[in-house]
Amino acid sequence: MSYTTKTDEKAQGRGWILAALMFTTMLAAMDTTIVSTAIPHIVGDLGGFSLFSWVYSVYLLAQTVTIPLYGKLADLFGRKPVLIVGTVIFLIGSALSAAAWDMPSLVIFRGVQGLGAGSIMATVNTLAGDLYSVRERAYIQGWLSSVWGMAAILGPSLGGALAEYVSWRWIFLINIPVGLIAIALLMLFLKEKVVKRQHHLDFVGAGLMLASGMLLIFTLMQSGQSWPWFSVIGITMMAISVLLIMVTIRFEKRSPEPVMPDWIWRNRILAGSNLAMIGMGAIMIGPSMYLPVFSQSVLGVGAIAAGLILGSMTIGWPVASSFSGRAYLRIGFRNTAAIGAAVIGLASLGFALMPYEASPWMLVANHVILGAGFGLLSTPTLVGIQSIVPWKQRGVVTGGNMFSRYLGQSIGAAILGGVFNASMRNDLIKAPKPIKNQLPQEVNDVIDVLQSGVAGNESSDYLKHAFYIATHHVYGTMALLAFLTLVVLLFLPARYPLAEDEKDS
Repeated sequence: MSYTTKTDEKAQGRGWILAALMFTTMLAAMDTTIVSTAIPHIVGDLGGFSLFSWVYSVYLLAQTVTIPLYGKLADLFGRKPVLIVGTVIFLIGSALSAAAWDMPSLVIFRGVQGLGAGSIMATVNTLAGDLYSVRERAYIQGWLSSVWGMAAILGPSLGGALAEYVSWRWIFLINIPVGLIAIALLMLFLKEKVVKRQHHLDFVGAGLMLASGMLLIFTLMQSGQSWPWFSVIGITMMAISVLLIMVTIRFEKRSPEPVMPDWIWRNRILAGSNLAMIGMGAIMIGPSMYLPVFSQSVLGVGAIAAGLILGSMTIGWPVASSFSGRAYLRIGFRNTAAIGAAVIGLASLGFALMPYEASPWMLVANHVILGAGFGLLSTPTLVGIQSIVPWKQRGVVTGGNMFSRYLGQSIGAAILGGVFNASMRNDLIKAPKPIKNQLPQEVNDVIDVLQSGVAGNESSDYLKHAFYIATHHVYGTMALLAFLTLVVLLFLPARYPLAEDEKDS
């Protein structure tokens, strides 16, 4: 006999619980941005630069594949224990990362952090759905989104300052007091009603899902980077991923309590919403991958200014997220999300049409609008799927939604990376003969050549223009993905049928 809990939606001290949710969100939000500016110090101390990309990749991989599992556990055993355990795992990973003695150990410990972050991403939004009514959730999502905005702006500066004046190890140690405060607030103020219920834990299904998700995302991350897409290893890895996914689906259909039930994909609203989140995730990764380098290499701004240009996206996001509540109460979840997808498409197209000598302020304005589109798309999509299911299914649908977004980022990295590399490679091949010998032979060397200044003025100008063209092709592809996301949303019903426990909210 195990136990299922239900959050007390009338809980006193909801403000303190919201503070705890914001603190735990801050852990996950800051963890990538705060590391970015400490790269030289970490590599200088530990060595192993060739492995450094895995400091990011293993974290994202571990976080993404565990989100659906945590969502299911939150439905079975309650949100509070799952979130607290996940936060503790994250803090253990932080302490171990701070104690890392070489790059392989740091990569392993970052994977431990990612295992904890999966709980945070799945459970925080589920709890927000439990504690607040349909009318209130957009406002609360605005607060949670603002944490990501603060992390995007403060993270690089704080990481650089700690690495420069204290030690890079403090970028991980600083998580510990923040996490302990969050755990204390959750234990003091979050009350859940315990209900006895027999559960059949699907350990084999969970293992198959973790293995298939990990292999698929790993293949998407490495294809086009470590090996060509259509190489023997690329095709083999993708074929094994698809085969393992098919085995997982077949096994999960027979399980009495599957980790990700097939009704999620048979329900028109849930399936369409998850596909929309895959589209949004694919679009989101584009600016993160290319905007800072574009700003520095083409516009000539500094690293801090480039970070602020990227961070401008997070100005529009929480504002639009908060406003979306009024919109979806008037015109419905589907229509509000569709407006968001349209705004994303227009902003992406606006960047693609910008002139070569665009002002940095034009980029800031464009990405504030892009962030607003993300807020208008993500919040009604999440609140909408939470409102059509009862409490006992809210964790798994929220986990599925968050998993779809991060899976979309992996797919987007592969698609947009392929578009960028193809454009750059084409321009390098057709470069004029007088400067061709001064240009890099490989796309991966373009940034090094631009930043080192070894190329002549004419060669440097050619590379900058090629980079401009390639980045604009990326944003043009983002506009196409936004259009496809809009089409998916338009197949959903204009009004969603609310679950019985949501009709009074």
